[in-house]
This record gives sequence, structure tokens and C-alpha cells, in this order.
Amino acid sequence: MRRIVASAFLALIVIAAFWLFEGDVPAAVVDARYTSVASQFLTTVDGARVHYRDEGNRSGTPVVLVHGANASLHTWQAWVALLGDEFRFITLDLPGHGLTGRVPNDDYSADAMAATVRAVAAAVGVERFVLGGNSIGGGVAWRYALERRDQVRALVLIDASGLWSWRVAAGPAEGDTPIAFRLLAQPWFRAVARYLDPHYLVEQGLRATYNNAAAIDDALIRRYYDLAMREGTRAATLKAFAGIRVADADEPDLSQLTQPTLVMWGAQDALIPVAIAHRFYELLPRAELVVYEDVGHVPMEEAAEQSAADLRRFLRALDGDIVRMEES
Repeated sequence: MRRIVASAFLALIVIAAFWLFEGDVPAAVVDARYTSVASQFLTTVDGARVHYRDEGNRSGTPVVLVHGANASLHTWQAWVALLGDEFRFITLDLPGHGLTGRVPNDDYSADAMAATVRAVAAAVGVERFVLGGNSIGGGVAWRYALERRDQVRALVLIDASGLWSWRVAAGPAEGDTPIAFRLLAQPWFRAVARYLDPHYLVEQGLRATYNNAAAIDDALIRRYYDLAMREGTRAATLKAFAGIRVADADEPDLSQLTQPTLVMWGAQDALIPVAIAHRFYELLPRAELVVYEDVGHVPMEEAAEQSAADLRRFLRALDGDIVRMEES
């Protein structure tokens, strides 16, 4: 009986794999679809080809922006369009993401991401800049600022990852979480995910992440799906999730981040609860907090005009006194 059940289960797996299998899309095909006239590429010392853009007002305050997990530099397009008249925006695709994709050394650690930010800043010739990040990109940003305080003039943390101890204390976030993140935490799923069509997981993940916002349209879903299917990206994603550290060995002292900091958060973030925003606000000496109602994990797209207006005000105020305030 057990042998029959096991055989039937194996048969179901084989059938499911047949119907759900989807091969990679050649990198050149995806790159042709998602590059723009502003797209540039640099080759790092480790041999990675990094996609970045340097846009906006070249004489304005330089702002380097770092995207979140499974996203790309395209997530900043609305801010660049709304604020590029006044500020200079440098955006980039992290290793394993966007048109940077899989890198030769398969290093997707926080250190590798910080090194990528450093390489792009050097390539465009900015020595001191405002550094912003969303989700894991926010975690990259504040850790980078701790190490390179001389380079980072100010911080913009958008639904940023914090310390694991904060997350444990905060409890679950609002709303449904993306199914893909729960599955990717399971070794059995990572063993087969390299070969599966992720379309359903991409769409469900976006609806949860963006709080079912109007920003979700066919073009957005197609972009995330295409970039996920780019040759090598699924393998890189699995490698990155397998190497995630749950906790920091030594929790850094965030009170050392004395730069002016704008903390922006969606009240309905299904990934990182708004309680984490308040921890940043409490610990960072010169922080300002703005919370957006009915917004999820990606305020720069879900509430583009409102968040852009807040960023413009913050950037204009950098040369004056930053008034500590909280809006909700």
C-alpha cells in the first residue's frame, strides 16, 4: 500500500513538473525589453555586469536609490520622473536582480550589495550623496551609512528592513504576505523552484506587497515576471534565499546614524510592519517619520506624488535645520 501511495505521489510530481516547467528567457531578450536610453553598465572587479542609471538634474543633490528584494531600479521611475527636474538620481540593479542578474561569484550577501552601491557611486563620480532604499535596499542603505558616514549626507528609509530582534518583537505585519517568500524559506521548494513557472507567485506577491494598489497593472506584473525569468535569475534568487542570515551576530548601534533621515512607511505593509518604522524613528537622532494610510510596502509607486512631494521637501531642507516631526 505504501509503495502504491509513494508511486502515485511521484507520478503527481512528475505531471505537475511537466505542466509547470518553464525555461529561462535569454538575457539579451529581457535586456532589450527593459533597458532605456539612460541605461548604463559597469563591470566590477568580481566580473559582475551591473545595470545602473544616472538621471535627472546633474547639478542637483545626488540621490542614490537601492531597490528591494525581487525588484529592480524600475521601482524608482515615478520619483525620477517627478523629481528629476531638481535632483540627480542614481539607481541600480543589485546582484541577482533586474538586468544585473546572476553574478559570476554567486555572492548575494549584504556585503556584496554594499560593494555594488560603492562601485556605482564611484563610476558616476559622486563622493557624497543622499542614500535611500526600500525593503532590503533600506537595510543596505543604513548599514552602508554606518560604514561610510563620510559619504552619506542623509538617509531615506522606505519600508526598510531593520534588525531581526525588532521584527520578532513587532509580530506579524498587516495583511497577507507573499506566498513565494514563505515557500522560498523551505528547502524542498528551493530544490524544485528553479524549474517552475513563477507567474502565479509573482502576481500574488505583487498584490500582497502593493496592498492591491492601483499601481498594479499588466505592465508591472509582466516586468516582474520577465525579470524573474531572465536567464540565471531564478538560480540567483534561490542562492540568495538559501544564504539569508536570520539575525545579526552583533546588533549595530543605530544611534550612530546622525545624518538627517526621512523614514517613509506604508501603514498596510504586509512584509515589514509599521512598528519597525517607529523603531527607526526612536533610535535615529535626526529622523522624521511619514506614514501613508492605505499604502503597502512600496510607497514610491503606490503613493508616488505624495511620497515624491515629501522627499522634495526633505531634500530641500538638507542645507537648513531638520525639524524632528512625525506625521501619520
